Amino acid sequence: MQTSVAMTDVGRARKMNQDYVYASDTPVGNLPNLYIVADGMGGHKAGDLASSYAVNMIVEAIGRSAELRPALILQKAVRYANYRLYEKSLEREEYNGMGTTLVVLTVCGDEALAANIGDSRLYEIAEGQIRQISEDHSLVAELVRNGELSPGEARRHPDKNIITRALGIQDETQIDLFPFHVEPGSKYLLCSDGLTNMVEDTEICRIVSQNRSVYEIAGELILKANQNGGLDNIAVVLVEIDSSEVGL
Repeated sequence: MQTSVAMTDVGRARKMNQDYVYASDTPVGNLPNLYIVADGMGGHKAGDLASSYAVNMIVEAIGRSAELRPALILQKAVRYANYRLYEKSLEREEYNGMGTTLVVLTVCGDEALAANIGDSRLYEIAEGQIRQISEDHSLVAELVRNGELSPGEARRHPDKNIITRALGIQDETQIDLFPFHVEPGSKYLLCSDGLTNMVEDTEICRIVSQNRSVYEIAGELILKANQNGGLDNIAVVLVEIDSSEVGL
């Protein structure tokens, strides 16, 4: 069993919150649980609509899926949501080009499956260590993977917010899947770049490793991001695994 909390905050610099969060510790369709963070983009209210609409379409598709394999459930749900969001973007001129990042997690016993598009992230925090499970689809992330930038240089790069893949921009999209083993007693953090651009991984690890409730930890993460400038919306979904249940 796991315990989760989902929080989002507009931050200190933006007038509108274009991040959207979802968390269910109970089954959604044939998935035992479901956690999502989406970071919308687009002018006016388009980014706000993109993130919420995409998440709702994914939840809807998963809820009625007859598939039993988590990977197929997620792939089909994301494809469905992408196409529906792309169709929505064509309805009005102000919606043109709207899209959203996406990071998704489901935990099935001692195994888990994550999926992402864009630069919202999934971290595992266990035994005082932090590990990024998802891979950013961004210009600077590609430069780091190619050895052209160091992680430190990427963090300060002026183009660090340029993403190379998003949901809803085209009628088809590609999502990366990450199956992994769940560590007993560990915590899993889904978040938007409004957190990771404001708070270093080492500080995220320190905060999440505290022996406090997931609600208190999530609140402190958002507080720290705002204290460090709060230049963007902040989205946090924190999942804590009950170590006594892992392996059952």
